[in-house]
Amino acid sequence: MAMRRVAFHGRHLLSSSHLFCRHMSTEPMAALDRIRNSGLLKTQGLVGGKWIDSYDGKKIEVQNPATGDVIASVPCMGSKETTDAISSAYSTYSSWSKLTAAERSKTLRNWYDLIIKHKDELALLITLEQGKPIKEALGEVNYGASFIEFFSEEAKRIYGDIIPAPLSDRRLLVLKQPVGVVGAITPWNFPLAMITRKVGPALACGCTVVVKPSEFTPLTALAAADLALQAGIPPGALNIVMGNAPEIGDTLLKSTQVRKITFTGSTAVGKKLMEGSASTVKKVSLELGGNAPCIVFDDADIDVAVKGSLAAKFRNSGQTCVCANRILVQEGIYEEFAKAFVKAVQGMQVGNGLVEGTSQGPLINEAAVQKVEKFVNDATSKGANVILGGRRHSLGMTFYEPTVVSNVNRDMLLFKDEVFGPVAPLVPFKTEEDAISMANDTNAGLAAYIFTKSIPRSWCVSEALEYGLIGVNEGIISNEVAPFGGVKQSGLGREGSKYGMDEYLEVKYVCMGNLKGT
Repeated sequence: MAMRRVAFHGRHLLSSSHLFCRHMSTEPMAALDRIRNSGLLKTQGLVGGKWIDSYDGKKIEVQNPATGDVIASVPCMGSKETTDAISSAYSTYSSWSKLTAAERSKTLRNWYDLIIKHKDELALLITLEQGKPIKEALGEVNYGASFIEFFSEEAKRIYGDIIPAPLSDRRLLVLKQPVGVVGAITPWNFPLAMITRKVGPALACGCTVVVKPSEFTPLTALAAADLALQAGIPPGALNIVMGNAPEIGDTLLKSTQVRKITFTGSTAVGKKLMEGSASTVKKVSLELGGNAPCIVFDDADIDVAVKGSLAAKFRNSGQTCVCANRILVQEGIYEEFAKAFVKAVQGMQVGNGLVEGTSQGPLINEAAVQKVEKFVNDATSKGANVILGGRRHSLGMTFYEPTVVSNVNRDMLLFKDEVFGPVAPLVPFKTEEDAISMANDTNAGLAAYIFTKSIPRSWCVSEALEYGLIGVNEGIISNEVAPFGGVKQSGLGREGSKYGMDEYLEVKYVCMGNLKGT
């Protein structure tokens, strides 16, 4: 039977239910077989505890960015399926929210245990559909699971308050209650962790959730949801819909049953979601784009600075919102740092993430490569020098060479905007004041990094930087126990930590009167 494909948001839809699959190399095929044998290769949406196809039969291909092979096809869902998912979450909310904190905690702990049990299969799935090296994918699984473990414990620590009353016959109580149904929209760069970081606290608080994962990486979300069902999370508490992003998003925004929107992604889309949430006055938390400065002072330990900058820049091929987007280096150490940094970057191995030793995989798609090329061309046209890389990799597909660009200034796109790729711009500066000014010269305010041996400087600069996350002599700073989020146009609210629970709770005040004793 012939299959007709139509373009949709940079993907391909299948008008047939048959899976279009080109020849795959041995490693991806073996990985896919292992995932399939584990029962975690799910290719349908999840609504009300049932695995379903899209109502009109349309499908969307999920491709391996390292090879271009089609891994699977999944339903291309829209408004109708999302409406049913919302209804399911809404009806389940009354029972899930009324369970004791201990009961919800136990169920979440079961989910954590199952994620860890299947961490190898989940890591393979992440590498297949997202492209990151298998070592990074395993790291993401452990990182993602840590949120479920942490919030399973925090479920039992949702405390209220008693306020001394101004009148003797009254008692003033403060209760914290779940906000209700949550619409969670997640990105492709961390297909497991960005879901668990939202769903974990939502379920712990007693909320129910409708998740829309990226159409580029839906398989990890579906596998995680299957494990959630196995763990005892009831049907309807967690629903997964994917496909037509505008339709799904609009349906979540217009629904009065959805009381909160949580989103990780671009600032432009975040603004639209914030605007769309206004009509029903939803609670909103947004983790948006960054433009992270990485400041290397003259007194920094070169080895520590190179190692930290390398990790902050090239993790996930530069495709994270907290990647070092601008490496600001003080003039006295600039040449020495640049030489050591370039040497370290030269040692990176680019390739398929399933191949042992690979430290950088492909970019997610062709549009991502074209954006990187645009930024590099803009910089060189304005006087910057490419001292390493600067072109597509000989492996083809969406591989791009790890790149270092020197003499970058404020007029270049590499300085002003988020490149979201494996390009490290080196920017010289003279004084501490100059570095702070340059670092804050952006609408973004998510993450920043400092390398210095001076404790007073680390305090002063950390306080002066307009960012929600600061790493001092460290390039990997996110974890489950610390609050993650930005300021300015990098978002609203915090994820992870005890503060992440508050995003899914409402505060209720109860005044009890006429309590005079007899």
